[in-house]
Amino acid sequence: MLFSCKIIIIYSVLRWQRIFFDRKDQPVASQFSESYTSYLQWKNQPISGNPVISVVIPAYNESERIVPTIGAMASYCSGLGVAWELIIADDGSTDDTVKIVQELQMANVRVLVAERNGGKGSAVQRGVLAAKGEFILFADADNSTPIEELENLLNRMDEGYDLVIGSRAAAGAQEAKRSPLRRLLSGGLRWIVQNVFRIGVQDTQCGFKLFRREAAMRIYNAQTIMGFSFDLEILYLAAKFGYRIAEQPVQWIDAPGSKVDTTKEAQRFLRDLARIKLNDLRGVYANA
Repeated sequence: MLFSCKIIIIYSVLRWQRIFFDRKDQPVASQFSESYTSYLQWKNQPISGNPVISVVIPAYNESERIVPTIGAMASYCSGLGVAWELIIADDGSTDDTVKIVQELQMANVRVLVAERNGGKGSAVQRGVLAAKGEFILFADADNSTPIEELENLLNRMDEGYDLVIGSRAAAGAQEAKRSPLRRLLSGGLRWIVQNVFRIGVQDTQCGFKLFRREAAMRIYNAQTIMGFSFDLEILYLAAKFGYRIAEQPVQWIDAPGSKVDTTKEAQRFLRDLARIKLNDLRGVYANA
């Protein structure tokens, strides 16, 4: 198992470097050498001091998808030229997810093991609060928003934003392989968020969000919803606390193997809308 996982990691590193680092001013062979050297250094040598970027991936029974995702992220982020760490926030997996990641023995990958399933929001919260980076990215385990979109989010941070969120609804976004039912439900929920809840964000649920450290710590410490709708509460809190939010169009693919029951989660989403409003009226967020 360990050998096959390492082969997948190496393949992912070479594949993604070939696609995204093919510059005309440098031979491809040289690019491979430099990029792979950076990856090996990141894999084998713990970074000194705090990282610039922390990437947090929540994982629940992701044994089949986690290694290719780690490979893609390790390939891309190791080429950014800054110190970075990867945090896999387990959510009480009952398969070999934790074992597989631990057996990779990557120096700058941390696995946060949960004794029981607490919900995706719980896993993300634990990962974010454990992160040490100046910038903290939450990304889904299926890499449905390719990690290469991080560059665009970082560029928006240079404009003074506290949060930059990937969006499948903003002008210029691209969605692939999304079922008609998911499109219909997502459109309806977005309308409610825009017109009833009045959060100035078109897509609250895309699993690709970048935070400045100070904003992330305050927001995630105030989080109360641990299920699917945690993103909605996070953005509600960001707006309430006065943080500047940018919505960045991204490419998004509905990756196979999704564990989301669209109809059930839509019902929970509506329930959590009411819960967030009630929390605010009761002063739950007042001292955050």
